[in-house]
Parts: sequence; C-alpha cells; structure tokens
Amino acid sequence: MSELADRVAIVTGGSKGIGAAIAKGLAAAGAAVAVNFTSSRNEADQVVGQIREQGGEAISVQGDVSVAADVRRLFETAKSSFGTPDILVNNAGIFEFEPLEAVTEAQFRRQFDVNVLGSILTIQEAARYFGPVGGSIINISSIASSNPQPNSLSYAATKGAVDTITVSMSRELGRRNIRVNAIAPGVIDTEGLRRVGIMGSELEKQIVERTPLGRFGQPEDIARVAVFLASDEAAWVTGERVAVSGGWR
Repeated sequence: MSELADRVAIVTGGSKGIGAAIAKGLAAAGAAVAVNFTSSRNEADQVVGQIREQGGEAISVQGDVSVAADVRRLFETAKSSFGTPDILVNNAGIFEFEPLEAVTEAQFRRQFDVNVLGSILTIQEAARYFGPVGGSIINISSIASSNPQPNSLSYAATKGAVDTITVSMSRELGRRNIRVNAIAPGVIDTEGLRRVGIMGSELEKQIVERTPLGRFGQPEDIARVAVFLASDEAAWVTGERVAVSGGWR
C-alpha cells in the first residue's frame, strides 16, 4: 500500500499495544513514523526495527506528552528526521480502574495529565507544524466515554474529555484543512489488559458474551481504521468518533 506515501506521522505511546499496531500500519501504508515512548525504549526500538525490516522508515523518540518541552522536542525530531509532520495519533494514555473511594488527587491528575493535557499539547504543536495542505489528527478515545463501567470514573472522564476535544478542535482547525477524529476502541487484547488480569477471568467471558462479534478486539483492528482516517480516503471526515468495538456499546 502507498496511500500515505510522503506523509510523516507521529504516534504517541507507540511502543506497544494499539500504538505499536498503528505505527506499523501507517508505515506499511507508506508514512515515515516517529514512534513516541515514555519509558519503554526497548519496545519502541523493536517496533522501529520491525518497520525498517519491512522497508519502512521510523525512529523512536522518548518524551512525556504531558510535558510541553518534551512535546516540542518530539515534533522537532520528527521534522528533522523526515520532514514536516502531517499525521498525529494521540494514543499515549493511562488507564487505572478503582472504586470511587479509592480515587486520589494524584491518581486523578496522573490520568488527566497524560490522557487530556497530553492530547491538548500535542494538538497544539501539530497545529504549529502542519503545513498549508493540512493534515489528520486521530485521538484514541474509548467506548468507556459513552458507556462507563463501574470502577472507571477517572478513566472514563478522561475519554469523555478526549471526545469533546475532538469535536472542538475539528471546528477550530477545519478551515486549515486539519481533520480531527477519534477512534473509540472496545476491549482490545493488549499487554495492559493482560496485566490487570482480565484475560482468563470470568469478566473476559462476560465481555465476549456482550460483544456482538463474539471476541476481544486486536490492536490491528484499530490500526486499520487509523490508516483510513489518516488517508485521503477520509478527506470529508472530521469531528467524528468512530466506535471500533465489535458492536459493544
């Protein structure tokens, strides 16, 4: 595929899971990709290595998206390596599940700093860098934003904010031909999901039973939609939240 030939993409939180799949999907479609990571350097370098083995272009760039200086350096590095960025995927995020009584100021701020402030800072920088032809910004939301489950208060609230940011920015940046959309994944089989112990549990069975397509999603299910939204095939699509959840609402 070459629908993203000559494009330059930045994928935050691109070292594993959904972010890694999106980075590889964009590269397979022809984009040069800056794979951002906070602490998982080895995993990010593995993603970059896999992209290069397939003939693609990629670099890994460390940075915390909730820190403005790191975000500026991320964009500067991408531009100096490949040229002006025109695709941004806001995938970096934290998810923690806790009952109401366990919510703390630190836990709340940690999730909002990365999931919400991080999205704002990267969009702000993208708006400075994207050229006259515009570009595509893809925010990774969650079905939790519209169908929050028990013990997901802070996380669901951050994703609700991401949905609002998506619509607001699509209206503010549309005249500059910058499209802003969100993907709302359902339950995806990732390292994080396995870490919290859902896989192999009774909850896994319940989720599969409630999902019309009868399975957990895979990171590649999200990546394919991200490639579409980044491409000119989606030139008339902005301000949308695309649920990619196997039918689970």
